[in-house]
Amino acid sequence: MEQARSTISKIFNGEPHTYTRFNLTQNMEGDTSQVEMKLSTDEEAVENGMGDHRHHHGTNGRPYMVQKMQRTPRNLCYMVCGVLLIFIIGFLIGYLTNKKKEQAPVCASSISIENNDIPHETGAAPLMDWDDVTKLLTEKFSAAKLEKVLSEFAQGSHRAGSLEDESLANRVLQRFKDSSMKTWTDEHFIKVQDPPAAGYNKIVFKNGTEDRPRGFLSYSFVGSVQGAVLYAHYGEDDDFRVLQDKNINMNGRVMLIRDGKISFAEKVANAARMNASAVLIYRDPNDYKNKDETELYGHVHMGSGDPYTPGFPSFNHTQFPPAESSGLPKILAQTITLRVAKKILSQLGGPRSPERWTGFNKLGDETDIITVEVNNVLTEKKIHNVFGVIKGFVDPDRYVVIGAQRDAWGPGYAASTVGTSVLVELARAISDMVKNGGFKPRRSIVFASWSAGEYGSIGATEWLEGYLSSLSMKAFSYINLDGIVTGLNGFKVAASPLMHTLIENTLKEVKIRDASLYKQFAKDNFESNILEPMRMDSAAYPFLAFSGIPSMSFRFSPDNSNYNHFGTMEDTVANLNAATSSQVPQLAATAGRFAGHIALRLVHDHLLQMDVMKYYKVVRSYVYKINGRVKDVLQMQPQLLPKSLTVQWLISAIGSYSRAAQSLQNDIQNSDLEDIEMCRLINDRIMAVERNFLSHYVSPRQSPFRHILVGSGPHTLKALTKHLESLKTNNPEANAELFLNEFALATWTIQGCANSLAGDIWSLDNEI
Repeated sequence: MEQARSTISKIFNGEPHTYTRFNLTQNMEGDTSQVEMKLSTDEEAVENGMGDHRHHHGTNGRPYMVQKMQRTPRNLCYMVCGVLLIFIIGFLIGYLTNKKKEQAPVCASSISIENNDIPHETGAAPLMDWDDVTKLLTEKFSAAKLEKVLSEFAQGSHRAGSLEDESLANRVLQRFKDSSMKTWTDEHFIKVQDPPAAGYNKIVFKNGTEDRPRGFLSYSFVGSVQGAVLYAHYGEDDDFRVLQDKNINMNGRVMLIRDGKISFAEKVANAARMNASAVLIYRDPNDYKNKDETELYGHVHMGSGDPYTPGFPSFNHTQFPPAESSGLPKILAQTITLRVAKKILSQLGGPRSPERWTGFNKLGDETDIITVEVNNVLTEKKIHNVFGVIKGFVDPDRYVVIGAQRDAWGPGYAASTVGTSVLVELARAISDMVKNGGFKPRRSIVFASWSAGEYGSIGATEWLEGYLSSLSMKAFSYINLDGIVTGLNGFKVAASPLMHTLIENTLKEVKIRDASLYKQFAKDNFESNILEPMRMDSAAYPFLAFSGIPSMSFRFSPDNSNYNHFGTMEDTVANLNAATSSQVPQLAATAGRFAGHIALRLVHDHLLQMDVMKYYKVVRSYVYKINGRVKDVLQMQPQLLPKSLTVQWLISAIGSYSRAAQSLQNDIQNSDLEDIEMCRLINDRIMAVERNFLSHYVSPRQSPFRHILVGSGPHTLKALTKHLESLKTNNPEANAELFLNEFALATWTIQGCANSLAGDIWSLDNEI
C-alpha cells in the first residue's frame, strides 16, 4: 500500500511520502456533495488523523495544493497520465465483472446483487439446453417401461361410474403419488342415459321380425315412432342438400345414416333440422371392417359435458333449477348392426341414390315403413377426475394440461387404456427428470385422468365449467392422449392454429424407425398430410371451442381408413395389435415422446411457442369467402341486404389483428428476454388470443362452443358463409336481419382480439 501511495505521489508532484486524500461533505439540505482533494505528507496525515480536516495554507495565503501544483507542462502531463490510469483500471474491473455475469448459466437472472452487494434469488430456473432435455426424456420414457404399464391398466370393462372405473382411478392416483407429485381428485354427480335394465329398444321393418339391439345412443329422445325409411348417406349438410334438390319429402322420415366423417350428435342434429322423426346409424363395410353383428355405442348430445347442467358444473352441492342443454335432440336415435342395415337397404324402393354415394342403389319411398322404439333410462352416476402436477420454478401458476380418458364402453384398449398408460408413464418420466435429471420447468404441467369421456367428454367439461374463470387465464394449452394409437401407416393432428408451427417443428425432432415423424408422414406437405379438423367428440374440443385454450389431439392412424373398433365391445388388445402389426408399445412410446416434447417445449422456453400469425391466415380465408358471397347476394337478391353493405369493417378488423401480431413480434425482438416480468407480460398477450376468439355475445347454454373460428353455431364465420349461401338462393330459412347482426358481432370479436393482442390500451390500432 505504501509503495502504491509513493508511486501516485511521484506522478502528481515528484515529492516522496505524499498522497491524495478525498473528503466528501454532504450538504445538510440535500445538495450535491462537495468533493475536496488534498495532498499531504505522511506526517501531516498522522498529525491530522486524530484531529479535524483543516485547510493548509502557504505563506502567501494560497492553499498548499495550489502552491505545489502550478500549471506547468510537466504537472499537466502528470495529471493526464493519472486520469488515464484510473480510467483503465476502472474499465478492466467493469469488463471482468461483466464477463463473469455472461458466463453464469441462467435463463433469467436467478441471482441479483443489490443494496450493498447482498445477493438474493429472483425465482428464475437454470436453463437446460433443449437437446439435453429431449435426450433426458428419451432416457426416462421408453417402450420397455411403457409395456409393463399397458399390461397393468388393461381391463375387460370400465364404464364410467362403475366400480372398475373407480378402481382404475385409485391406481392412477397412486401412480401420481409414487412420482412425488401433488395430487387431488374432483368428484361430480352426472346424469347419463343407459339402456333399460328390465327392457329393450326395438326396431321392426315392414311388419317383419323384431330386432332388439344391445347397442344404444345415450341422450336420445325416448318413445316410439313409425315412419318411412330414407337413406341419407353420412348425414352431413351436403347430403341433406342433395335430397332437397331431388324434392324428396323428409317430414317424419326415419333417416338411415352410415357412421363416419362427423359425430353421431351432428348426424342427428342435421336430421332433426329436416323434420325427421328418428335416426338409425350403422357401419358400412366400405368404411369399417366390422362383423355383421357388431353393436355400436355412443351419444347424441350436440355438446359436451352433463347436458342437465349446461354451462355450470355438476358438483354435488350445485343447487340450480332444473335445466337442459339446447343440444339434447328431440328425435329418436338408435344404432343398428350391419346385418339389420343390410336387411333394410336391400328392400328399399324409391329413387336411385347419387352415383357418388357408394353403397346401395335405392333411397327409399313412402311405403318402406319402420317402427323405432327407444326406452333408454336416465340415471345419476358419481365420477372422479384424478390430477397430479409438476410445479414450475418461475411461473408455477401457468400450466399446460395433459389429459386422457379413463373409461370405455367395453375393453376400450385403444380408446382409453393406451392413453391412460402413456399419461401415467409420462408423468413418472418427467417427474424423474426434475428430481434426478436437473431439469427445472419454468411453468407447471398438470396431468389429468378423466371419467365419462364416452358420454361426451363429461369429466373434462365439468372440470372446465367448474374452474373456467381460473383456467382461461392460467392454462395455456391442452394435449389430448385419447386414441393416440389406432394404426401404423398414418399420423394425424387436429389442433389450434396457434400450435401448428410448434407441432411441425416437433414432428421434425421425434423419430420412429430411424426417421423423423415429419419425414415419414408429412412428406414435405404438413398441412395436407398431417392436419385434420378437430372433431366435436374429441376431448380437446371443449378446451378449444368452449374455454378458449389452445388444444390438440393426435393419433397414429390406419392408412386411408378408420380404426374399426371404437364404440364397440371389440376394442381389445388383440384387435389393436392386429391393426398395428403388434407394435403398440413402440407406437405408444413415440406418441408419448411427441406429446412430451410439445409439453416440455411449452414449459422450457422463455416465451410460449405459439404462432399468432396462423390465425390471421385462417380469418383472411373466411374474409375472402364472405366478401365474394356478399357480392353474389347483392347481385342475385338485392332486396335482401342493404346496398351499402360491404365487408370493409371486417377487412379493417383483420388488418388490426395483423398489425397487432407484428407489434407483438417487434416487442419480442426489442425486449430483454432475461426479464421475467417482461416474459410473463408477453406470454399473457399470447394466451389471450384464443380466449378472445370466443364470442361474448352468445349464451353458453344455447351455444357452448363460442369460438367464432372453430366453434359451432350461427355466430361462427363458417355459419356466416353458409347463411350467405342460403340468402343467395332465397332459402326461406335464411334471415337477413339475423345475418347482419351476427356479421357485426363477429367483426367486433375479431377487432377485440386485435385490441387485446396489441397490449396496453394506448397501443391500440382501432381503425374502425
